[in-house]
This record gives sequence, structure tokens and C-alpha cells, in this order.
Amino acid sequence: MADTVENLVLDLLEWVEREERTYQETMDAWRTSCPKLPIWENASDGGLVKVVSVDGRSLVRLTPAGLDLLKEQKRHSP
Repeated sequence: MADTVENLVLDLLEWVEREERTYQETMDAWRTSCPKLPIWENASDGGLVKVVSVDGRSLVRLTPAGLDLLKEQKRHSP
């Protein structure tokens, strides 16, 4: 199950990187009540994403650690 969660965290990071995402949009798409799939929680607790306020909107952004993880993953992808 750990590999599944790690892969889904990477999917979340790629999804956030593609375009500007609001916190609400991110929660609608990625929050889960399943304790075995804590995707948002793992990304947030791991310091891979952060919520920032821009012009009164809460936006989700990748942290430097999140960007580094994506770069590393892309280097190892076929």
C-alpha cells in the first residue's frame, strides 16, 4: 500500500504543478476519508505542498522539496 500512496502523492504534485489550483479545488479532488490513502495529508505533512494566500484566494503551491521530488522522479522515469 505504501507504493500506492507514494505514487498518488507524485500524481498530486504533478497535478498541482500543471496549473494554478485553489485549496478548495484541491480538497475536492484529493482529500479522502480513507485512512489508508492519506494523499493530501502525506504531501502536506511531508512539506511537499503549501497553501498560500494570493489576492484573497487560498492557492496550493509546491514547495522546493515538492519540486525537487518531481524532478528526481522525472529523472528516473523511462
